[in-house]
Amino acid sequence: MPFIPCPRRRQSSWLKALSIVMLLFMLTACTQPIVLQPSAATPVPMPTFTPTPQAEESTAPADTEPATVESVEPTPTVAPPITVAISPLISEQYRGWLMLLLTGIESLETADGVRPLQLLDRPDNANLIVTLTPLAGGEGIHLLERFYAPVVPFATVRDETSMQELAGIWRGESAGVLIAPMELRAEMTAFFGPNPGPNLVWVRMDELLPMLEANPGSIGFLPFDHLHPRYKVLTVDGFNVLSNQLDAAAYPLALALTVEGNEAAALTPLLTNGLSEPTNRQADRLTTLIMTGVTAMSRVTALRMEQRGYTYPALIISDTLSAADITHISNEVPFLDNCVVDASVNNLVLCSHTNYWATLEAIGTTIVGLSGNHVNDFGREGARRSLTWYRENNIPIYGSGMNVDEACEPLLWEHNGNTFAFFAALAFYPEFAWATADLPGACYYFTNKQRILDKIVELRDQVDVIAVELQHTEIYDARPFAAQISDFRELRDLGVDIVTGVQSHVPQAAEPYEATADRPGSVINYGLGNLFFDQMWSWETRTGLMARHTIYNGELLSTEILTTVLEDYAQPRWATPEERREILNRIFNAAPARP
Repeated sequence: MPFIPCPRRRQSSWLKALSIVMLLFMLTACTQPIVLQPSAATPVPMPTFTPTPQAEESTAPADTEPATVESVEPTPTVAPPITVAISPLISEQYRGWLMLLLTGIESLETADGVRPLQLLDRPDNANLIVTLTPLAGGEGIHLLERFYAPVVPFATVRDETSMQELAGIWRGESAGVLIAPMELRAEMTAFFGPNPGPNLVWVRMDELLPMLEANPGSIGFLPFDHLHPRYKVLTVDGFNVLSNQLDAAAYPLALALTVEGNEAAALTPLLTNGLSEPTNRQADRLTTLIMTGVTAMSRVTALRMEQRGYTYPALIISDTLSAADITHISNEVPFLDNCVVDASVNNLVLCSHTNYWATLEAIGTTIVGLSGNHVNDFGREGARRSLTWYRENNIPIYGSGMNVDEACEPLLWEHNGNTFAFFAALAFYPEFAWATADLPGACYYFTNKQRILDKIVELRDQVDVIAVELQHTEIYDARPFAAQISDFRELRDLGVDIVTGVQSHVPQAAEPYEATADRPGSVINYGLGNLFFDQMWSWETRTGLMARHTIYNGELLSTEILTTVLEDYAQPRWATPEERREILNRIFNAAPARP
């Protein structure tokens, strides 16, 4: 190795030895290393060698401590980042929220330690992806779940559709028109794929109903929590999103916002922390209420119950009625333990034996309205005995009482966090059916109207749903008459959510309303017809309606009309498709002009 010489002087002999030592020291200090640059043409191999281990002898004195060797900290290894991306399927509504959350997360705690999180704009290159997938059969860990419904205008006979039909219309392969809110473009794409065909119409969500009404036969699309009573919800492949028995995991029109990838379990809690509404359809916030029409288990109905069994009237319809969370009965006649069957045609003094409660129990009766004009047919004493029997058997009643104050009081109810006030009143004769200050009977509406209206106003801000049933003038016409329309609409305008006519022995018109700034969504059913009564003398009196209301998170979302036909003077069955079409067309055509 070349070196740089240092200057020397002549020295005396005794200094030569010292000079040699100094010279060796200077040689070491003055030499400089030279770094070899290998030629680009001729690479220089790096030398290799294997050192020969040698045993070193210690030269330190025995009483000298060994030198301390300082340890060197190893250079920490930086873990590779976890990358995450947001699918282009996700709408701007959720994208902004996700971007805000993801940019605020610097690292993830994983099984391999803490790793930095990096947000990418290309899902193909990411370890994790946040995307929309169908809830039925989807993968990944859910951040949000959202349920949707196919809808048509309320006055529509059609009841169902299928995913195949909806997808065919979307792609332009099937006849029909699909009208969808543009706010749900990403969700619709997740369900049915990109590139919709010419049969799709995009509108704003608040334009959907008028567009559907202007295009009969078209189908709309809405989030579950945006429904209101002026829409009719169609079942999809047999699934009814309004049902309290829905298999949510199998419902085909539900989406999940999911995190997919190996570290999804580490990221998901950071995105869901503080999330107030993980789903727009919480089963524990949903209530189904079925309101029914005239019940009077007397005359030939009572005879058939004695002949065929006390549950005979309930056998066909009990599964549906008992499945409701609240099943309502409007019972027109007193329950008496000594009631005797009188099946004569002209018998108008009516009662039911207490044994007949078996039918009402079989359909899951929850509450009983007693506004009928036959409640005092066996006198005031018969009314007292009947009221006492209800109370002794812990059956919730309203609309009648031991005096007028009791009769006009509402029944307060609660289910799944939804609160209710039920009112019932008799707006018809005879006068001996009316309760007085000290005599039992039904709450007469027109004498007590102001107290009822004042109570409604008082409760409007205290309960979620107010339901009023009136035993109004009995007519045998699907079209309500002027005074009936006026009285029912007055209640609705005061903020009553559900107004029901329980007097009519034939089905009458229905009138739904969406919510406004000062009124909730509501529905008027002018008359439901007969439930359990023996009027077999005409097709109209044999047909009946039930109104199945869905209340969600304190609001009336939807009203379904169920249709029945009376057989054998006692037993209602479900209408056939042809019969149902006739019944629905009859009540839809009888609807009064909208105010």
